[in-house]
Parts: sequence; structure tokens; C-alpha cells
Amino acid sequence: MSRFFRAFAFIAVALSVLLAACGAPATATQAPVAPADTQAPAAPAATEAPTALPAGSVQITAGGATFPYPLYSQWTYAFQLVDPSTVINYQGIGSGGGKANIINGTFDFAGSDSILSDQNYTDGKDLQMYPMVASAVVPVYNIAWNLPKVGAGTPTPAAPTAKLILDRQTLVDIYNGKVTTWNDPEIVNLNPTLKDVLPAKPIVTVHRSDGSGTTEIFTNALTSFSSDWKAGAGQSVQWPIKDSLGGKGNPGVAGLVINTPNSIGYVEISFAVSNSIPMAQMVNKAGKTVTANGDSIQSDMADFGSAAFDAHLNAKIVDGSGAGSWPITGYTYIILHTKNMTDCVKASKILEYLHWALTDPLAAQAATKLGYAVLPDAVKQQVLAKLGEVTCNGQPVMP
Repeated sequence: MSRFFRAFAFIAVALSVLLAACGAPATATQAPVAPADTQAPAAPAATEAPTALPAGSVQITAGGATFPYPLYSQWTYAFQLVDPSTVINYQGIGSGGGKANIINGTFDFAGSDSILSDQNYTDGKDLQMYPMVASAVVPVYNIAWNLPKVGAGTPTPAAPTAKLILDRQTLVDIYNGKVTTWNDPEIVNLNPTLKDVLPAKPIVTVHRSDGSGTTEIFTNALTSFSSDWKAGAGQSVQWPIKDSLGGKGNPGVAGLVINTPNSIGYVEISFAVSNSIPMAQMVNKAGKTVTANGDSIQSDMADFGSAAFDAHLNAKIVDGSGAGSWPITGYTYIILHTKNMTDCVKASKILEYLHWALTDPLAAQAATKLGYAVLPDAVKQQVLAKLGEVTCNGQPVMP
């Protein structure tokens, strides 16, 4: 552990640069997202292996969920400064791809917001999930406001600054195709100050086209919100609206919403913030209007606590009952083989990285700055204890 302390000052400087860079949300033109038909973005150059690696370097291949991609990009960059011999390449290909590639042995570890199925555990033989952080899935929208027409030479009226408010039933009704226009009374009643500017235009719904943990969190929430939601919950579902638009990855959904007037979609909060896409507020289970942020995510986690986890450390934490809780919240997980890793040096490096990410104050600061919520201490201790059970060639990997 001594090298971590020797590197602390260096990491502090590096992460301060990273955090400063993400302190002011970029506009869509400053930080464009990938179009809907493209892959999730490649990892930044800083996370890729340098052309000449130090002797004894270990290259770790990982990938999966795009939900934590912004955070993992910063973490993997920072950890290479802690341990220059460890190069981690995390590919944002979606939770479904992450699960498939950890099962078939292509990835050394995977990221997923979607819980492994019983069949996944059978196929993967010795897989374990480890929550790393929690975050919010947020409804994002692009409304072409019904602004007053003005004559030539008169400044165009500004779009309203008030955030759109949705409640649990209305969000279900929108994705069920029951609420079909932006000036529907159900929306107007929740937004009386926007009554005159909500357009009489069809709502265009946007969803994930790939197997997605973000979709699983979102549809778990819809299932909890109302018995009217019949499509169920999972990393992919049969969407009730036949002409709903599908985007690949969080970047694809964000890109579609940005480029489609009168659309609504759902993304992990950091994708909304970094692209300056308006996020709806939600009326939660307690009847309170809440905004997605670190406090409302922490409140939701507290509603469920560490008792929510099963033996695989899986937990659903949507629709908490707290007055300040964001209702569409989920953990993002790392998936590891716990007994079948045979490269013990690589296994040790992976666990050192995960231990650093869970316990280093600067790693936590990076997560918070991006809108993620770090694990409560009781949950973190459960995760660290589970990591301590990982073996390689029959021997414990962590001291």
C-alpha cells in the first residue's frame, strides 16, 4: 500500500485537473454525444495503453455498462498514476455486452447496472457482483416550447427556465402511449406555470435499443410506479409505443433527445449534465417534488440500506419512500470471477484497483463531482468483505 501514499500528491493534482474540467457542464455543441446508430464512445486516450509500457505491466480488458462510463474513465486514468504498471481499458458497450463478455472470458471484469440472471450465474460458474456507486436515471426532454410569435427585429422570447415536473403515473402514461401530447391535461396539471407554453405537439419517446442496465433500472421504476405498466422490467423490454425511437447506449439516447424536437428519453444523470439536456423533476412516492442529485440518490439508498442485498450483493433501490428520495435510482456493479482466475498478478491488480476506487477520498470526490453517490459505509464494508473472498489458484487474492 505504500506506493498509494507516495503517489497521493500526484493523484491529487491530476484529479483536481479532471474535476475542474467537468465542473462546468458542457453544452451539446461543446461535448457532442454519439449519434444513435454508433457505438458508445471509445475510452479516452489517457485510459489506453501507452506505446511503451513499463516492465512487468499488466493490461486489463474490461467493459459493459455506459451508466458508469464517465466515472470509470476518470478512475482508470487516475489509477494508472497510482500504479503505472496497471493499464485498464474499459469499453462502454452496455450492460448486456459486459455480462456476455465476462461469461465467455473475453473481459477480465465487467460493468453492469443489470442484475445477473440465474442462467448467467450457471453459465459464468463463479461470478459475483459488487456495487461500486449509485446514480440516478433521469427523464430528459427537448420541448419545442409554444412561445409567442414576434415581429421582425424583435428578440425571440427565451425558453422557460422552470423545470418540467412529472409524477410517477404520468411517466408511465407517457411510455404507455396514453399521454401523447405535451399539453395533455395530466402534464399541464403538474406544471401550471408552463400551461401557456406547453405545445400541442406529439410526444416522441426515446428508449435504449441495446441490452441495458439503465433500461432495467428505468423499467423497474415504472413497474413500481403503477400496475398500468405491463411491459415488465429488464435490460430490454417490448416497448408499448411501436414508433418509439431507439438509441444505442446512454450516448445514443442523449443524442436522439438533443436532435429530436418534443422528445423524452432516459439517461444516467452525468450524460444529461455533460450535454446540458434539461432533466425533469419527479414527484416521488412520498408526494414530494425532487431533483436528481447526490442528496436525493443518497436518500434513496438510505431507504433500503444494506439489508436490501442478497448473497450476490444484488439490490433494487427504485421508488424509495423517503421525502427526499429520487425514485429512479440504481447501483452500478463490477462483475468478477471469484475462483476461476488463473493469472494471479492480474487478479491482484484488479482487486487493488477496486479497493482504491471504493476507499480513496479522491476517487470518491471524482464520483460525487460527476453526480454519482458513493456507497454508505455499511454497504462499502459488505463489498470489501466480498472482495476478500476472491481466490486465484485456490489462494486469497487480497491480503
